[in-house]
Amino acid sequence: MHATEILSGKASIESVRVIALVGPERFFRLPVLKAIPGLTDDSGELAIARVSGPDADIRDVLGDLRTVSMFGDQRSVLVEDAEAFISNHRSDLEAWVEKPSPGSLLVLDLQKWTKTERLYKRVAASGMIIECSQLKGAALSRWMQQQARDHFGKKLDSENASLIASLAGESLSLLQQELDKLASLVGDAEEITRDDIARVVGGWKTETTWNMLNAIRDGHPANALANLEKLIQGGEAPQKILGGLVFVFRKYAEATERARQGMPLRRALQESGVFHKEHDAGERYLKRLGFEQASRILSLLMEADRDMKGGSRVSPVLLLERLFVRLAGSPVKYAVPADLPANRSQPG
Repeated sequence: MHATEILSGKASIESVRVIALVGPERFFRLPVLKAIPGLTDDSGELAIARVSGPDADIRDVLGDLRTVSMFGDQRSVLVEDAEAFISNHRSDLEAWVEKPSPGSLLVLDLQKWTKTERLYKRVAASGMIIECSQLKGAALSRWMQQQARDHFGKKLDSENASLIASLAGESLSLLQQELDKLASLVGDAEEITRDDIARVVGGWKTETTWNMLNAIRDGHPANALANLEKLIQGGEAPQKILGGLVFVFRKYAEATERARQGMPLRRALQESGVFHKEHDAGERYLKRLGFEQASRILSLLMEADRDMKGGSRVSPVLLLERLFVRLAGSPVKYAVPADLPANRSQPG
């Protein structure tokens, strides 16, 4: 099971003799350990013997687990960075897992563990393996919404949760800090909005990013390129900039496809997750591009992503510049008609 199931109350930690915490996300370690019955003292602090895996001696670890406490307390040992410990003492650990000492608990903490290993299978069968893997996509958004609700008493919709992650990255510790700042900013307000996020997350880089994206949408590539230069000079990675671009323009690609299937353009923008205050600008953008060019938005984004991940020798900055010009299309030179032509040469 994943650590989030335990921390959200959807699952509980069973009374077992061995638990493995497996995965690279350190954020989950301490709260999961504190959720294990018997591992905290009266003050709520963690009470468990800790040993470093690379330096741990199997005789000392198993000796501690077998020692009888005169107070009848649970005897618990946490082996941190346990990969080398497991590799060096696999047979002894397999034997102990088969017949663990009564009243003992061995916790193994490691980044990776091959599921085909015999010891892994034995721990999974008689103990618990708790995944501490990184959260991505919808799982990350759900976690952020839960944190906003349970820890700060604020409503955060999935769209804005994804926006925060696209601006601040996927580190759970950093995201929780951003939620803390946002909760303080909104005060008594019940909901964290996009405007709140723009003011708090990322500082000047966020404002510059939005100006850049709006300039592309509104047909002003020169302004977009000027803002891109500011971001690059400020140390922003091209890959992160592309991530923000994909986050916004993928929705226009989805709206185009919905419009192609007969949905009214305004509704298509709404259904695709375009922010409601930007429906007018989004509608002007897609009509200006025309249906054929708008239908290429997704392929342009995918091409840039592929090239930036090694599919091209062109520098990432030049790839972004080229993408900006392609997405911007031609500047507006005419009034947008109220209704679309019957030949559907434009989306919607």
